[in-house]
Amino acid sequence: MKRLFLKVTCSALLAVASPLVLAQVADDALFVGLGGKPGIHRIVSGLIPLVLADKRINETFDGIDIKKLALRLEEQFCVVAGGPCVYKGKDMAESHDGMNVTHAQFNALVEDLQLAMEQASVPSRVQNRLLARLAPMHRTIVTK
Repeated sequence: MKRLFLKVTCSALLAVASPLVLAQVADDALFVGLGGKPGIHRIVSGLIPLVLADKRINETFDGIDIKKLALRLEEQFCVVAGGPCVYKGKDMAESHDGMNVTHAQFNALVEDLQLAMEQASVPSRVQNRLLARLAPMHRTIVTK
């Protein structure tokens, strides 16, 4: 009887919930799939050493505050994944202004991110969903 009540109550709540609330609940699935804030932290903690060791792009990060970069990446991934975070960094155009990022550099970072997600045991379907949400940034970041 309790299960039936719970099922009916959940169904009734979903039926009267606004589309915006339903979209937020649906959006939350990627955040959950990534392991929430701890999972995103694990991904970024794995990504930073990969990027710094990657001879294709590591010079790009010379003189960058790596701790601040990691924090901004965590915030950004959390927001993009539908999590309860606020991105406090600059927009992508402003933060990459004058860097002349190439397609090859962008792709190298994506490869490093994929490896970091694999190392964090993120399922490939979840990886693909995050990458799909990050992909539109390509237009703003790649300028050369």
